Order: sequence, then structure tokens, then C-alpha cells
Amino acid sequence: MVLLVLKIVAAVGTLLTGIVSLVWPRSIIGFTGLEPVGGRGVTEIRAVFGGAFIGLGAVCLALGEPAYRTLGVMYLAIAAVRAVSMVTDKSVVQSNIISLLVELAFGVALVL
Repeated sequence: MVLLVLKIVAAVGTLLTGIVSLVWPRSIIGFTGLEPVGGRGVTEIRAVFGGAFIGLGAVCLALGEPAYRTLGVMYLAIAAVRAVSMVTDKSVVQSNIISLLVELAFGVALVL
């Protein structure tokens, strides 16, 4: 039961991240370090962070397993790439550490 609650929290968190990115794309600048340049940049944030995260979160809430596992693998892949990139790009900063911890927690909870 606790694991199911964690999966739902991860899916809702993913969905909400997508909604914020879609509706307020410039709000992610401070946390991600991504700064959209012109309309094309804003559209990219809305499409990738908004659309993809909304779609993934929504499909998990609608279908349950195995969609939860798929989202979990995505989070673990993002965490793996982030961890390597943090070292190679010398970007071990608070926002990256927080993102890495959330991605690992969501990923593990979702694949179990």
C-alpha cells in the first residue's frame, strides 16, 4: 500500500511538473538553468518538459502497471546521465543534487 502511494505521488509530481512547464515555462529557469531564447525556446520547454511530463504522469495514473515501471526507468536513466554529467561538466550544485535525489527516489519507487 505504501509503495502504491509513492508511485501515485511520483506520477502526480511528474504531471504537475509538466503542467508548470507548460503554463509557466519561464518559471523553470531558476531551477534548471535553462533559459528559453525567443518563442522557439519557450515552445521547446512547453513541448518537452510540459508535454512529455504531462503525458507520462497521466498515463501512469490512467493505466497503472506497467506504466509506473516505464516512468521509473525514465527517471533512473535521467539520474544516471545527470550523475555522470555532474562530474564531467563540474556541475555538482544544489539544484542538480536535489534533482538527482528526486529522480533516484521516484525511479526506485516506480520500478518496484
